[in-house]
Amino acid sequence: MEAHEAHEIQEHAEHGAHDAAMRPVAFTMSLLAVLVAVTTVLGHRTHTEAVLFQNKATDQWNFYQAHKIRANDTALAADLLSAVTVANKDAAAKIAQSYASHESKWANDLKDEQQKAEALEAKVEQAEFRAGRYDLAEALLEIGLVITSVTLLTRRRAYWYLGMAFAAGGVASALLGLLVR
Repeated sequence: MEAHEAHEIQEHAEHGAHDAAMRPVAFTMSLLAVLVAVTTVLGHRTHTEAVLFQNKATDQWNFYQAHKIRANDTALAADLLSAVTVANKDAAAKIAQSYASHESKWANDLKDEQQKAEALEAKVEQAEFRAGRYDLAEALLEIGLVITSVTLLTRRRAYWYLGMAFAAGGVASALLGLLVR
């Protein structure tokens, strides 16, 4: 074996030792990339869920408003009927009784519709909270991935540890998003 061949073998061995020392860093980067992808999908789905709940809440409030307008119109008609003189008193009494029964039914319906709309709004707020946790998790995981990748350039493990600290914050934020129901 010649001297230059021995030197090449030594350099290759040293390079292989550096590569072996960086394998955990490369594995961590791969894992972080997967976690970023998962939290991104969770965030997008949760934002979509919030939008769908908001649409349902808006529809429910519109339904509430329609009931309220109908109840108000019935009350106005009943007031008008009581103020005018009607030739057929029996027919007027029947109509007034019908209006009164509608008014009481719609008053109960209004309470139900309002409760349904408020429940949907609570779901919107909950979904937005979860989506915010996923967005924060995604950002922290991406920061952790970038900082960890600096380890490969500098060969300093401090960047790897710092990147894992950011990633741990991202995982904690994602778990908080998963646990809130």
